[in-house]
Amino acid sequence: MQGAHAGQGAPAGAPAADGATGETAGESPMAVLAGRARKAARTLAQSSSSERDKALWAAASALRTASADILAANARDLAAYTGSEAFRDRLTLDAERVEAMARGLEAIADLPDPVGQVLDEWSRPNGLHIRRVATPVGVIGVIYESRPNVGADAAGLCIKSGNAVLLRGGSESVHSTRAIHAAIQAGLRVAGLPEDTVQIAPDADRRHVADMLAAAGLIDLIIPRGGRGLVERVQREARVPVLAHAEGLCHTYIHADADPAMARRIVLNAKMRRVGICGATETLLIDAAIAPGLLPQIVADLAESGCTFRADARAVGIVPDLPAATPKDFATEWLDAVLNVAVVDDVDEALDHIARYGSSHTEAIVTADEATAIRFMNGVSSAVVMWNASTQFCDGGEFGFGAEIGIATGRFHARGPVGVEQLTTFRYEVLGNGQIRA
Repeated sequence: MQGAHAGQGAPAGAPAADGATGETAGESPMAVLAGRARKAARTLAQSSSSERDKALWAAASALRTASADILAANARDLAAYTGSEAFRDRLTLDAERVEAMARGLEAIADLPDPVGQVLDEWSRPNGLHIRRVATPVGVIGVIYESRPNVGADAAGLCIKSGNAVLLRGGSESVHSTRAIHAAIQAGLRVAGLPEDTVQIAPDADRRHVADMLAAAGLIDLIIPRGGRGLVERVQREARVPVLAHAEGLCHTYIHADADPAMARRIVLNAKMRRVGICGATETLLIDAAIAPGLLPQIVADLAESGCTFRADARAVGIVPDLPAATPKDFATEWLDAVLNVAVVDDVDEALDHIARYGSSHTEAIVTADEATAIRFMNGVSSAVVMWNASTQFCDGGEFGFGAEIGIATGRFHARGPVGVEQLTTFRYEVLGNGQIRA
């Protein structure tokens, strides 16, 4: 997994970060949009919290008003879609999901304003007063697949944190993306903020992704949301810093001291609530001491809900009908109703398995023993770790962020769900009264 990494510098002829307009002849459509976003970002960075909140409330209202139009646009996307059922679920909107997008924008509006927060301050012996202050990143590019609601979440979080955003949704969701974008821009107009604050790619041309990745000096941060292929391409080709995770290989470990009924509830939810999200558990690890009695019950619960399995030799020895797993299976993010199963001797063996196959996303332990839970939580390197809870709680809304723009699994800047605070950087403000340096 990778977190933000430095770009390689602006390409020859790229406009400067300050004053860039993206209007010069020969520039790509995305460079033109990014230049306009950069101008909007300067205005947005100077806007008040109340203005940004007004835009979010108005956008939420516009989403509700346009619900029928959004669902009609989504129906066009679904009619043309020929991919997997798991990704169809991600693409599908209904009245409840449109309402959830609107409520998400309102929840973001209700959050404290992250911009201008004094993160730390101190005085030096020479009388200088120094403070570290949260500031917007600038222009954020979001490249995402399938899930059209990502556009609303990204727009809301960027508006709240004072950032302009350039959205490139998947070709499969182009009509849905446009309908949602129209509602967001309506909210910006009501608040008197630049419509260029939130922009979308003009069409589904795949060249737009490459143009965004090359837009050093215009785009400050790229956040990809999608499958492993997309994220790996972004990390390989980007000349702009990237905040990303490649996949969600999440594990749930059932310790010998787990409450059996709790373990069954958690595993069923962690795997089957929504199988196509990155926080879904892909591998179940269970202690050998309790596996003979508990594993058959868990398998029965999951099978009744339509789950299939890949199991190691020890698990097959307990439930002979389970298909045998390969090492590749344990390294696979299924995003489907498929669960890997392995029997382990203890917490150390569970940690070894996670270290070998995990993706630093989210892990969970189910146990009544606090010391073991702490040992497990300290022993994983993942961005999120759960104790006696479903891995599907790894979500910005569930963390109280209103929404999220993605899950970051790198070690720098941001980890876990990325909300408004994670979309700010900082500057140092040094206040003096005439000091000069010797």
